[in-house]
Amino acid sequence: MKQQMNLPADFITRTQPLLKEEWDSFLTALDGDIPVSIRINRNKSANLPATKIPWCDTGYYLDKRPRFTFDPLFHAGCYYVQDASSMFVERAIRQYVKGNVRVLDLCAAPGGKSTLIAGLLGKDSLLVSNEVIRSRANILAANLTKWGDPGVVITNNDPVNLGKLTGFFDIVLVDAPCSGEGMFRKDEGAISEWSVHNVKLCKERQRRILADVWPALKPGGVLMYSTCTYNTEENEENVQWIRNELGAEMLPVDTNAEWMTSPSFVEDTVAYRFFPHKIKGEGFFLSVLRKNGSEADFTAPKKARDSKNKKNKADLPPAYKDYISGKEDFTFYSKGEFRFAFPARLHDDLLLLKSHLNIVSEGICLGEFKGKDFVPNQSLALSNNLNRNVFETCEADWKTAVAYLRKESLVLPGQPKGYVLLTYKNMPLGFVKNIGARANNLYPQEWRIRSENIPGEAVNVIG
Repeated sequence: MKQQMNLPADFITRTQPLLKEEWDSFLTALDGDIPVSIRINRNKSANLPATKIPWCDTGYYLDKRPRFTFDPLFHAGCYYVQDASSMFVERAIRQYVKGNVRVLDLCAAPGGKSTLIAGLLGKDSLLVSNEVIRSRANILAANLTKWGDPGVVITNNDPVNLGKLTGFFDIVLVDAPCSGEGMFRKDEGAISEWSVHNVKLCKERQRRILADVWPALKPGGVLMYSTCTYNTEENEENVQWIRNELGAEMLPVDTNAEWMTSPSFVEDTVAYRFFPHKIKGEGFFLSVLRKNGSEADFTAPKKARDSKNKKNKADLPPAYKDYISGKEDFTFYSKGEFRFAFPARLHDDLLLLKSHLNIVSEGICLGEFKGKDFVPNQSLALSNNLNRNVFETCEADWKTAVAYLRKESLVLPGQPKGYVLLTYKNMPLGFVKNIGARANNLYPQEWRIRSENIPGEAVNVIG
């Protein structure tokens, strides 16, 4: 039996008056089972779970929590494990993102909202996913690499640096670091770390983040502000501050009464709240605002424009460009021994970003030259633009797939020598170099499954 949650006294004093007669239901929900939900990658998944999340077209509930670590399709980027409440961002994206746009996900790690956005944008849209903490930026890059969309740039910068890209972005999502009240059910550490003082610190930090990045949003552009906390200081009060101090108009998001979202706690503030006693998910807050002023096109500084004439073009033999489907839509270039492909219509934007920001990951890394040998990269294997026809493939069973993901040595009898694309249920997992007696495992060392507690039978989440 689950132990009753021990909530901080100050949290109770502050939150009970907000929920009023719903308080007892809220407490019961916090002591209940934690829902499990995933979002499907449309470019990679065909089989779907049974129970749909109503506000997300690709979101589904699971009956129980499987051991995702040992499902090869999870590592292949076929789905993302994400709380259902935060998938509500999709409704705002669908309502306010039209045509080809530049989108910034400012506080993006570990990647849930970025992978959601990437799946909704057109092929000529740019997504910049930023994380200020380097170790978390690497996790963000790994998750977006697995998702496979090419028009994505991962950056590791302070918001003030992104703010220097004046008027560059059409959409900015700030999923702000917060006091985490909405995560109490999932994270016991959030309870022990909570305090009224920390709420105030979070509120101040959120305003600094918003003020720093605000110049990067073009006039007429849309800001989506979200948290996973309940208090009004970090939520409605910050939204009112954005409106009054930065200059913005609050926007409605289309909802359905059956979804059981809650309105703002503060009059004249347009916002959407999720509570675990009303929906199958955790605590979540979202408000959408439009920046005052008429729309204006971004003009790159002269230095950035001049840099376009200094492209580091790839000395890549044509055969390697065939690794990409739709290769005519890509620009190919080099970084040291590595070769990359990036959507051609977005390449000038990439050059501009490189002149201002610290880039962690970009587009599709095709591979690297080691002597005369060209070693294909994991980014290529998981890309939605991989041309599988140019590679020998080997379909692995579950045990072999897990061994590969643990970066163990493999033996692939009957396979030709050279680079082989390993698949599981027809989905690419990565490359091996078959040398006959064994196959060298090219799976990234930092991504490997470290757990020794391997299940006795296959983990099968989406079939």
